[in-house]
Amino acid sequence: MEQDEPEHLDVLIVGAGISGIGAAHALTTRSPGRRFVVLEARAAIGGTWDLFRYPGIRSDSDLTTFGYEFKPWTDRKVIAGGDRILAYLREAVAEYRLERFLRFRQRVVEAAWDGGRARWTVVSEDPATGERTVRTCDWLFAAGGYYRYDRGHTPHIEGLDRFAGPVIHPQQWPEQLPTRGKRIVVIGSGATAVTIVPALADEGAHVTMLQRTPTYVLSLASEDRFAVRLRRLIGDRRAHAVLRRRSIAIQRALWVLAKRRPAMVRRFIRRVNVRLLPEGYPVDEHFNPPYDPWDQRLCFVPDGDLFRAIRDGAAEIVTARIRRVVEHGIELEDGRVLEADVIVTATGLEVEPFGGFPMTADGMPVQLSETVAYKGLMLSGVPNFAFAIGYTNASWTLKVGLVCEYVVRLLDDMDRHGYAVAVPRLPDGGVPTRPLLDFGAGYVRRALDRLPKQGPAVPWSTSTNYADDVRLLRRGPVADRYLHFRARTVEVRTQGEPTAAA
Repeated sequence: MEQDEPEHLDVLIVGAGISGIGAAHALTTRSPGRRFVVLEARAAIGGTWDLFRYPGIRSDSDLTTFGYEFKPWTDRKVIAGGDRILAYLREAVAEYRLERFLRFRQRVVEAAWDGGRARWTVVSEDPATGERTVRTCDWLFAAGGYYRYDRGHTPHIEGLDRFAGPVIHPQQWPEQLPTRGKRIVVIGSGATAVTIVPALADEGAHVTMLQRTPTYVLSLASEDRFAVRLRRLIGDRRAHAVLRRRSIAIQRALWVLAKRRPAMVRRFIRRVNVRLLPEGYPVDEHFNPPYDPWDQRLCFVPDGDLFRAIRDGAAEIVTARIRRVVEHGIELEDGRVLEADVIVTATGLEVEPFGGFPMTADGMPVQLSETVAYKGLMLSGVPNFAFAIGYTNASWTLKVGLVCEYVVRLLDDMDRHGYAVAVPRLPDGGVPTRPLLDFGAGYVRRALDRLPKQGPAVPWSTSTNYADDVRLLRRGPVADRYLHFRARTVEVRTQGEPTAAA
């Protein structure tokens, strides 16, 4: 498609999932009048919640915090299924008339920064037709998270191609899959596996969760009766604020306790698991990881559904290593064979930061692994670029909401001072670095060489503490000595000191 003059925008948001919708809301309500669009590669909003269709898909964070601060969650279930979360996102789009900013079937394929013109040129492509569209923007906001939407991670398993039945990754779950009476082996032990196993058991399958290493699993009530009563007493909006603060405090307290007293938290989780499992169940074999709680993300199961499936005999857990896949099952290293009609590879995500599109700055490729995150939302040396990545130890949306607030504050501050460019710059000599996503999930470890880094202290560290981020992003000053600004003709620091061009 030829364009005489590309559409120019103040902000271009990439991704119409929970983060992109939050960013669109922040722009329309906090800085109305800005020209922006949201590009979405698929044909619908929702991101993860529209893409994933596997049985039981749900959030393992409570929706009072996983939902938006600006839109109360009013469903009785605070641990909700994907269909209800998607309906909530659609309601938010309709309520705030955000559909006018959405552009579907627009997969970003490249973005180039031109320092002379102080703008990005962004090329998107219709995945169905290959037709390309060029837009320019002052700011580029990557709101697509950090994993690939078109495929998940499946490790090499000897013989998998010789299996006689279907082999399914949850990210590509088929619309029609007969499960009643089937023997299904789910390979994996993370949040996806512990969701799929009880859901398949409820459909009448006999399910085996085959794990190499156990995960911490903790039961959580799906309904909050106190929340229901509070909404009746003081209304949805005021109750939402109270319940949100309560949930934030509980999440933080659990994480801090796990870090300070890991042995105590490990014993507590074990006691709860013992109570929910059949008498004499080998809990230490299947639910006792070799690492401390929150070294990797805890798996929460609503109303103990995984434990119920085990008690009912519809599901079992096997902790062992795979030797190979045979025609009708999986042979383990100890010689056992797990008979299977279907194999589900719930083996994780494939990390692809910021949508995976290549970026250049003044003709030079942006190597993400050579950048350091500034305040957990910008990248050193990359002008007029922001990204949204949520918490790994609390609800994703808590962090995203603060990121969106800060970006709008920054844009407004730049307008007041006549700045066209903002770029974080590391101090002379740089800073010591560590991984941006500083936790031990396999999908993170596999991608460390492709991810940005973080530094040892603010503003180069990426906080995992909501209260700290409120002080930094909501209440703190917009700029500091590391964030450099440039007008159309000359760059100045916030303090007025001359500095290098962006």
